[in-house]
Amino acid sequence: MLTTAIYWPGLSGTFFFDDNPNIVDNKGVQPANASLASLINAALSSPSSDFKRPLASLSFAVNFLFTGLDPYWMKLTNLVIHLLNGCLVFLLARSLIVLTDKAATQNTRHRQNAGFIATVIAFSWMLLPINLTSVLYVVQRMESLANVFVLLGLLGYVVGRKHMLAKADQTQHGMRRSDLAGLGICAFSLALFTLTGLLAKETAVMLPLYAFMLEWIVFGFRRQTDTASHDSQSKDWRLICLYLVGLLIPLIAGLAWLLPNVLRPENWAARNFTLSTRLLSEARIVVDYIAWILVPTPDALSFYHDNFIVSTGLWYPWTTLPSILILITLAVSVPMLRRRWPLASLGLALFLSCHVLTATILPLELVYEHRNYFASFGLMLAVVPVLVTGIPCTTSQSRQSFILARSTTLITLLMLWSFETAITAAAWGSPLKLAETLAARAPDSPRAEYELGRTYIIYSQYDPHSPFTAMAYAPLERAAALPDSSILPQQALIFMNSRMHLPLKDAWWNSMIAKLKSRPLGVQDESALGALTGCARDHDCNLPPNRMIDAYLAALSHPNPSARLLSMYADYAWNVLDDDVLGLRMAEATVKAAPSEPAYRITLIRMLIANGELGQASHQLDALQELNLGGRLNNDIDQLEHAMQKAPTSNETVNHL
Repeated sequence: MLTTAIYWPGLSGTFFFDDNPNIVDNKGVQPANASLASLINAALSSPSSDFKRPLASLSFAVNFLFTGLDPYWMKLTNLVIHLLNGCLVFLLARSLIVLTDKAATQNTRHRQNAGFIATVIAFSWMLLPINLTSVLYVVQRMESLANVFVLLGLLGYVVGRKHMLAKADQTQHGMRRSDLAGLGICAFSLALFTLTGLLAKETAVMLPLYAFMLEWIVFGFRRQTDTASHDSQSKDWRLICLYLVGLLIPLIAGLAWLLPNVLRPENWAARNFTLSTRLLSEARIVVDYIAWILVPTPDALSFYHDNFIVSTGLWYPWTTLPSILILITLAVSVPMLRRRWPLASLGLALFLSCHVLTATILPLELVYEHRNYFASFGLMLAVVPVLVTGIPCTTSQSRQSFILARSTTLITLLMLWSFETAITAAAWGSPLKLAETLAARAPDSPRAEYELGRTYIIYSQYDPHSPFTAMAYAPLERAAALPDSSILPQQALIFMNSRMHLPLKDAWWNSMIAKLKSRPLGVQDESALGALTGCARDHDCNLPPNRMIDAYLAALSHPNPSARLLSMYADYAWNVLDDDVLGLRMAEATVKAAPSEPAYRITLIRMLIANGELGQASHQLDALQELNLGGRLNNDIDQLEHAMQKAPTSNETVNHL
């Protein structure tokens, strides 16, 4: 299969970017055995979401149990999921084409034509370059796996609606029985697959909205009566009630839950945009997505988009207002195209609906290609049938017009998509080639430059005489100097030179501390401090304590520090500074900030036991028991209880937990 052949070179690559905190450094998804407790712990171990995404995390754990921490097999699993989704896209597209083409229900040739168009849609979708990160970027299995259930839910809904609209062959009673069964299939498909998909990623919550668009555009909420005429079809109020319960009420409840946090300015403090500038910027981004899906260029699909210019007004950048007008035009086109060209209408509706979650009010990062994994199916549904059969019309002559132009365009796009995906997949097969490729595609991206420098450091194997060592400084220095960059470049420079016993420049420390003081920390800043702390704790780096303390104090100077930051400072105070008082205070603050995270409480209990404070340790152990869902913490609790039994009653400080 062409899709497999194109992606195959990328399977030999390594873990990348967010794969590290979610998989490589996450011991929870690396269970020692397949016991129920270990699997439950794995399922609830994701640091990427408060909802934990247990199904995706569990799939990583299963990969680990069979093949260890080998990225090849995890990427291969992702490819299998992508191919499965391609089959589901084919089945869904074929059903929709038949439903919207009355001739296909009665004519074999038209049904075969529907199968051909659906094949081209699925084939195109699987080859789109914008979907590559959902395959070769291991952690984005969360996205592709969630969409398995979204597509299954839509297929189930179509099956149910066909049952509801089927004419009775014998009796009115038989028709009603089929009608009720169909309604049950619709409701069951939406409920089951939405809830199951949510276990992989929150984006599955959009399934009821997609189904609503499908119902409105394709089925029109019609109810089949015992009369065969079209005029006898009336609105089915049961379906309207289904969407009131399954879509409108959850939407209102979700907004009531989200809006208070979204409207708090402090929740946007770690971003370089506000709610209003985010909405302005996302208009440009969603329009960019259309271009990246249909006519992608290597520079556009750069993976890193941290150099994106935020819109601060309708005319800055000047493309902001035109982008808003384009989106309004597309939204207005949906109802206008609904009756005459329903596939195009539905495709646009699905594309726009997909971005309602990630391109509106949530304070997420602005741009990511993988957010188009389902949205790109919508565009393929809108565009490919037009390129295969022409614009739907009433005369056969006009249907045959521009055949050469349409065929040439379609073949050209297929070749472009295949080529772009192939060259990018080849780059993903080598960490060094990938880092150099992405840095070349986005030279103004701090992340791209940092990743290039970090890759050179890895290839240097911390040998001062390696040519990769000298190559690492330039991209890291560039990244550190770029606007809005995190402290990762400074951390990498300090980390590298300290590991190699080379001098540490004061400018690196000063720049890092100044950045920490100037704005609240982001995830990358916390990761950078954590890496320096780990290096010092493991005695691989000799870092000046006064500089590290200054860095932590700068980071903690902002309101509401995260539990992760507090935990790292507790680690540094206890294991590097040998300051048990400060370490305990920070560990207690960590547990207070994240009371439902067992790892922080386990660390606090170990500190209390080491200090001989057994009463406090026992109290915290009781609280830990309440988090022991399904026995997932049994081993940790047994170890802590054993340590308490052997612990001295007087204070005793240990230097390593």
